[in-house]
Amino acid sequence: MTDADALIIGAGHNGLACAAHLAAKGWKVAVFETADRPGGAVKTRELTAPGFKHDIAAMNLSLFAGSAFHRAYGSELAEYGLAFAPVSRPFASIFRDGSWLGVSTDMDETLGWIQARSLKDAETWKTLVAGFPKRADSLFSLLGSPMKKRAIARNFLAAFRREGVGGGRELLRFLLMSPRAWLDETFESAEMRTMLAAWGMHLDFAPDVAGGALFPYLEGMANQSFGMVIGKGGAETMITALTGMIEKRGGQVHCNARVERIETSGGKATGVVLADGRRFAARRAVIGSVAPKALAHLLPEGSGDRSFDAKMAAFRHAPGTMMLHLALDGLPDWPDAELKRFAYVHVAPDMDMMARAYADATAGLLAREPVLVVGQPTTVDPSRAPQDKHVLWVQVRMVPAIIEGDAAGEIEARDWDSVREIYAERVLDILERYAPGLRGKIIGKTAVSPLDLERGNANLVGGDQICGSHHLAQNFLFRPAPGFADWHTPVGNLHLVGAATWPGAGVGAGSGYMLACQLAGQ
Repeated sequence: MTDADALIIGAGHNGLACAAHLAAKGWKVAVFETADRPGGAVKTRELTAPGFKHDIAAMNLSLFAGSAFHRAYGSELAEYGLAFAPVSRPFASIFRDGSWLGVSTDMDETLGWIQARSLKDAETWKTLVAGFPKRADSLFSLLGSPMKKRAIARNFLAAFRREGVGGGRELLRFLLMSPRAWLDETFESAEMRTMLAAWGMHLDFAPDVAGGALFPYLEGMANQSFGMVIGKGGAETMITALTGMIEKRGGQVHCNARVERIETSGGKATGVVLADGRRFAARRAVIGSVAPKALAHLLPEGSGDRSFDAKMAAFRHAPGTMMLHLALDGLPDWPDAELKRFAYVHVAPDMDMMARAYADATAGLLAREPVLVVGQPTTVDPSRAPQDKHVLWVQVRMVPAIIEGDAAGEIEARDWDSVREIYAERVLDILERYAPGLRGKIIGKTAVSPLDLERGNANLVGGDQICGSHHLAQNFLFRPAPGFADWHTPVGNLHLVGAATWPGAGVGAGSGYMLACQLAGQ
């Protein structure tokens, strides 16, 4: 038996950040990953043709670049290869008539685009951006704190002092609003509202879902104020650097090492057993960077708390995602060549179609018109493709994990292995309407169904790339379940991190770093 202070199950970025910080504090750590390489949903591979580097799932690394973990270890991570490619034109939305609206870090440029739609909205945008630093203090303090009653009370008291009683009350109201409610209240242009609402669909916030206003607001304000970053050469630059940090301090990252079960004694986690029979003992902690439903397998006799076990079994996942990766001779020929300069182009032309796509997916239907998040990383980072060539990263949202039917009445098959290529053609048909001639530019194509995503990473249940719904009943104090939002479990020394836990999805390493700080006594 080999022992360590902490054993981490899963080498996603949260698990790696947790291991890296503990190792920096003198803990002996070991990480176990089922796949053949670390990274979870943050991986870069040549999926289509030689020399074309595609991010498997996550592409935008802005949350990591702005994270508390990166502030603490940024210079060291750079020594191990972490490099960012800055983005000055983060996102745009294209509409049915071929017109578009976008956000640039150049305020005058953004205001010019908005003014063409609404002078009033341009003034509103300026006001929101001017007020963002004060509002950001309240929001980022909340999102960057452990979800404990004392921390919550402290954050809201600070917000009330910072913004006054009226401002604090308005902040609380805002956190409960749906994207549509806030956008309708704030902007008069339908295009302006649509452009921002698309960010809600990156999580599982369709326009009318309560609690979703926060994400369009944060993305709009943060991208205007700071821009965006992607990983130079691919998002996996982040994982390479985290792994380097761990191994430099004597930590171990084991791949092709599936944990079969967690061993317990006296109500505490004491180690893990791998599928190949090897046993590792944990002196101080076992940390699972896993989806909550995985605990039923890892703790075959349960946690000792039936209520907790039931909550983990009932954990709700968001609808699935399909990915379409393209190697191209050139970027899409959008109606306006300016769109080639944006990292993301949302093909989500109105809020009602977003709502329909979400409703279709939750009903088990293939959407007639899904939301397409079109990533153009090579417009920012040419190193991801051979000279003068490009990659396209297309996130198809939302799709069902289990197909009950087709909203368009055209696809009869009900299993993703049969449907994958057929539905990819529907996606290409949509792209062709907005960028004619795209098919003629394709050098290589790889479609990845929601079940393919889960096969590659068990945490992406049903292709849920955010590892669990973020609706109010499963967020904040309730993530992953009421009473367990501070990463502990009923089993002593057993903790959970990852997107299923607070503060949720994204690549900010929040849960891993905050738990590590907590365990290290900071």
